[in-house]
Amino acid sequence: MRKLLQRILRKFAGLVLKKYKPVIIAVTGSVGKTSTKEAIYHVLKTHFGENEVRRNYGNYNNEIGVPLTIFGLETGGRSILRWLIRFIQIIFMIVFKQKYPSFLILEMGADRPGDIRYLVDFVRPKIGVITALGEIPVHVEFFHGPEEVAAEKRFLISSMNENGIAIINYDDEAVRAMTEGIRAKIITYGLKDRAEVRAANYDLKVDINQNVSEMNFKLEFSGSSVPAKLINVLGVQHLYSALAAASVGIVLNINLVEIVEALRDFRPLPGRMRMLKGIKNSFIIDDTYNAALLSMEAALESLKSFSNRRKIVVLGDMLEIGEYAPEAHRRIGRKAIEFADLIFTVGPRAKFIAEEAIKQGFSENKTFSFMVSDEAKSKVQEEIKQGDVILVKGSRAMRMEKIVKEIMAEPEKAKDLLVN
Repeated sequence: MRKLLQRILRKFAGLVLKKYKPVIIAVTGSVGKTSTKEAIYHVLKTHFGENEVRRNYGNYNNEIGVPLTIFGLETGGRSILRWLIRFIQIIFMIVFKQKYPSFLILEMGADRPGDIRYLVDFVRPKIGVITALGEIPVHVEFFHGPEEVAAEKRFLISSMNENGIAIINYDDEAVRAMTEGIRAKIITYGLKDRAEVRAANYDLKVDINQNVSEMNFKLEFSGSSVPAKLINVLGVQHLYSALAAASVGIVLNINLVEIVEALRDFRPLPGRMRMLKGIKNSFIIDDTYNAALLSMEAALESLKSFSNRRKIVVLGDMLEIGEYAPEAHRRIGRKAIEFADLIFTVGPRAKFIAEEAIKQGFSENKTFSFMVSDEAKSKVQEEIKQGDVILVKGSRAMRMEKIVKEIMAEPEKAKDLLVN
């Protein structure tokens, strides 16, 4: 039944794209896809208008979600009646001329070999953005290894002809290596000197008392340099999303000043390094949306900005990395002891984090391991002292936002501030 639904949606999606001919910007990678998609959307809607730009609803990034985004519809779920209504709406869209966005920003996920190839075969993006893979990508459990993951992601840009534009993260070696033999025009972004769209002189300032932060940097491209600022973000990972968005803006002839002004108003989504007020005048870094080795290390690095505060890390399982799970979690254990005063772990895999931390000399009395977030939340609350900084991060299935809700100063706002 699902396969039949996929084929029908694919066929109708192709007809809609052929009729309305939007410019399609596709985004893939192992980490940073959603934040990058949102940053691109923010830059484009600021310039072209909200009605001219559409992006995926939530995580509609697969063989069913991408067509639904193309139609501007939500899923029919398990209801035959709702799906029937959806198909009537789609047919109406195909037969009669309707107002349709000029730009589609489509996040594309790849859980298994062939996923990206399937999507680009009927979507045919004009601009392809590849964010980052890291040494151990997520969703690797159904692949033979990181190389096969990289090959799958590469289909996004290898499918484009010389009229296409590939926007790639220069700082990620695996992504940079994808450009060999690509026919599309290539634009690179990153923090390194040889990146074409670059963030230079970046500096993070945090006012923990006001619960605000500023990431100041210079946006550089083709000899031009414009002062830029991101508000209420932590960690350089947000710079990469901003640079990818700036690259798309440049391709679409938006000037640097306007791009910088748009990025100033961009805010990260819930669960992506969001700063929240905690109990006992503490400070929560909520990064509970998901977790991979690369993003986990970046989140821990962000704790450098709080050198004069006691730091607690609450880390859940990193899922979908298959055989790499034990070593990846041990690596996080070695990283965590550089920054943490207390370490909490949640899940059977995250227990490797605590074990490795203790092995490396971290006090056993300062590590706490639990199987699920519901078991951990009261102990985390108990251990918090005045003014602590608490980083909470884990894969989506670990439901680490339950811990954040337990320790946030205004739990009544959880519905608006946390991952749902």
